[in-house]
Amino acid sequence: MANNARLYLDKYFKIAKTDHRIFGSFIEHLGRAVYSGIYEPGHPQADAHGFRKDVMELIKELAVPIIRYPGGNFVSGYNWEDGIGPVEQRPTRLELAWRSIETNDFGLNEFMSWTQRVGAAPMLAINLGTRGIDAARNLIEYTNHPGGSYWSDLRKQHGYDEPYKIRTWCLGNEMDGPWQIGHKTAEEYGRLAAETAKAMRQVDPDIELVVCGSSHDQMPTFAEWEATVLSHTYDYVDYISLHKYLGNRDNNLANYLAETDRVEEFIKAVIAICDYVKARKRSKKTLYLSFDEWNVWYHSNAQDQKVKPWSKAPRLLEDVYTFEDALVVGLFLITLFKHADRVRIACLAQLVNVIAPIMTSPGGGAWKQTIYYPYYHASRYGRGTVLRPELISPVYHTDQHQGVNFIEAIGVLSEDEREITLFAVNRSQDSPMELECTLNNLGDLELIEHIVLEHQDIKATNTEEDPDNVKPHNQGRTTVKGHRALAELPALSWNVVRLRVIR
Repeated sequence: MANNARLYLDKYFKIAKTDHRIFGSFIEHLGRAVYSGIYEPGHPQADAHGFRKDVMELIKELAVPIIRYPGGNFVSGYNWEDGIGPVEQRPTRLELAWRSIETNDFGLNEFMSWTQRVGAAPMLAINLGTRGIDAARNLIEYTNHPGGSYWSDLRKQHGYDEPYKIRTWCLGNEMDGPWQIGHKTAEEYGRLAAETAKAMRQVDPDIELVVCGSSHDQMPTFAEWEATVLSHTYDYVDYISLHKYLGNRDNNLANYLAETDRVEEFIKAVIAICDYVKARKRSKKTLYLSFDEWNVWYHSNAQDQKVKPWSKAPRLLEDVYTFEDALVVGLFLITLFKHADRVRIACLAQLVNVIAPIMTSPGGGAWKQTIYYPYYHASRYGRGTVLRPELISPVYHTDQHQGVNFIEAIGVLSEDEREITLFAVNRSQDSPMELECTLNNLGDLELIEHIVLEHQDIKATNTEEDPDNVKPHNQGRTTVKGHRALAELPALSWNVVRLRVIR
């Protein structure tokens, strides 16, 4: 195997400027995401509102720009009115999606107060499972209308004078899935989503709407679902959703690291369907993609089967992530960067405790999982213009994947064009590799730092007792001469090479 790859980038060959919302995340009323995750009154780190300050600091460090709420499967059985008004008057409900008890101690206004504290915009999902147009129009009146009407004045009575002006809304969740409460056919959902969109825009014309695409690309109705739903909704929505979770269930690392190649094919397929409907409708509008659920999810599946139903904030979906999972999350982020021209929103699902980069202990500490780091690096250094890569890499083959690049890489030029950051993963399990980078029309460069996430044990994890077992260092080796850089990528590593333009 050749031990080097070549990456060619040019300042004038651009994919698109990254929409900061591709670094978004997700909080659902599921497991301990809310209760003992972001909200734990009485915790030593809780503020006056019950929000955990230690968790808020970790979220601020990530600079999460947008957070989807309240679901997820949860939203398809949720009455949003249950989560407003005096807490002591809110009902306790059987939550059917995850078979838990929902106390509604935390609801819409608490979420809005919390997002303001962590510096994130809300992305609110509406219930199109058990409910529909009427509940949706009332909800947006409550959140976005200034006053002088029943629902907006009720918000004021609850102590929130100014409208929230929530801009981004999801028209339900995974409505193609038979597991979904109120599951619908594409025709049923497409009609309902279109009419709901029209009613919501009557209340607030400035909103943007996300319509449900397939729950994943292996659904039997995939592609046909998108085409049918968009035939009804194309004129009324701005985005279509994609969801995808990856896992290493057969413990085959080579296959696992190649799974993001399928994610790329998924994105390309949905773009093609959107453009087909655009052509069929003779529309001038381009539809964008919201990859509003993505992550690694498989570690907790067996344990979740043992959880007793009808408990409050049970330990569900608490994946403990390994070093290899962090590499896959890095590869997923590179894939999103490659399609920055069409993927405008993405939500790592989820943010705390539930398949999350941040874990907490009730009454105890909060710590970073392995996947926290590539997410952090992408959010911090990936805001700018993604340059179109020409990558030449040696490849490998598996029983499930052919022609997989050992090296995946992308470059992002900062908004002031004074820095360029290269994100790269070496998929090789045994060989360090060199990445020769030719960076045209940028002038001479110098190295700021080369960050590396690596570990000798691919199954290594971070725990409350050992939170720094897997963490990055900035001792990576890159040499720079003029407009060329030579980066040494250790075997099985996530790399962030930051370069500064000096002239």
